[in-house]
Parts: sequence; C-alpha cells; structure tokens
Amino acid sequence: MAGHSHWAKIKRAKGANDAKRGKVWSKIARKIIIAAKNGGDPRDNLNLRYTIDEAKAANMPRDTIEKAIKKGTGELGGENYESATYEAYAPGGVAIMIEALTNNRSRTAPDLRAVLERAGGNLAQSGAVAFQFTKCGIITIKSDTIDEESLMEKALEFGADDVRNEGEVYEVITSPVAFQNVKEALVGAQVAVEAGEVTYLPNNTVTLDADRSAALLKLIDTLEDNDDVQNVSHNAELADAAEQ
Repeated sequence: MAGHSHWAKIKRAKGANDAKRGKVWSKIARKIIIAAKNGGDPRDNLNLRYTIDEAKAANMPRDTIEKAIKKGTGELGGENYESATYEAYAPGGVAIMIEALTNNRSRTAPDLRAVLERAGGNLAQSGAVAFQFTKCGIITIKSDTIDEESLMEKALEFGADDVRNEGEVYEVITSPVAFQNVKEALVGAQVAVEAGEVTYLPNNTVTLDADRSAALLKLIDTLEDNDDVQNVSHNAELADAAEQ
C-alpha cells in the first residue's frame, strides 16, 4: 500500500498542534460521549473502554472523563454528536479525508468549506476522494526496541495484516476491526507500542515541493483546529524540509 511510510512523520509533525491539550481533550470527550450512549460501564462497553484508554494516554483528567461519560448516558443532559466524513481536495491535486464529530452538520460543512477555499482547495462530492484511501489500523513501534523478525512473528500471530520497516519505526498494519485487539496483544507481550490509531491510508500518493508541502501542513493544522474535526488524512508525499 503506497503512501503509508509518511504516517509516522506526519504524526510527529502534528505534535506541536496537539500540544493544545485542552482542544485535544475536548475532541476525545466527544468520542466518549458517543461511546457512552451504549452504556456507561467500560467493562460492558468495549468502545467506551478503548476511548477512555485514549483519554488517559492524553493525560485527560479523571473528572473530565467521568463528566463526558455522564453526558453520554444522559445523567448530565445528553449532547447529540454524530460522525461525519468529508472529502476534499487541496492544491496540487492532494486528496483529503476529514473525520468529524458534530452536533450541527449545517455549521461544520460551511466552516470546512471556508477553510479549504481560503487555501485554494475545495470540498468534494461524496465518493470523489474516498476510493483513493483504505481505512486501516496502524501501530508504530520504535525499531530500536525489538527486532523485525520477532515483531513480525508476534504481530501476524495476533491478527495483523503486515509489518513495514520504516527506518526509525516499524508500522504494524491491521484491519480496523482487529486494531484494538492487536494493539492490546502487543502491549501484553511487552512490545513497546509508541502510537496507534485507525486512519485512512492512501493507496497512491502525489509528490509536493517544499512550498506546497508547507502550505498543506498549514491547511491541516487549520482544519484540525476546528472543534468538530477529529482527524485529517491526505495522500501527499511531503518534501523533507516541510516535515522538519
């Protein structure tokens, strides 16, 4: 699957933006609210349990987590968020998938359209972009913590589809359904998992020069600054200078 090799670099590049911890917590809280609608006990609600794990990994305060659960169960008054996926194009023919949790689609779509158009891009019709991506789980492990053969053996045994050597890290590729089980099994086997998520990986990529790479990263930061946006995926091969 082409294009996956820049995932870890993109995640590192986004680190500065993710330092806006309050906004990160707000986005995770929405996921907790949605998950908790199917029950507030993480022992009986695996999706809630996984989302709480994500919240803890982001150092989200316990009382904030509990408040979000109560909102989801209706104890503190329900908030009706729903999942929405938007397809878009950025300059240079870059395809973009935008995953959102929103309580007002009539607000979210125009906001995203305005951001994209200011950057020279546009929202696309449903189906115009999605075929260029495959939704996968991806788990990164620093390559100096385990040898490739050992990781490959464990990952495939636990249900992963593939393991890619990307130099500084290995990338374990899974189906979306198998992602959490594989991640938990690796952690249980004392494998030092660095990061992981279910995301859209591009089937093919387009190469950008330094200027367009920098402009794309600025656009992604602006999109992710929107409270409704959970994740932004693209199919660009970024110039090395832009990733630094």
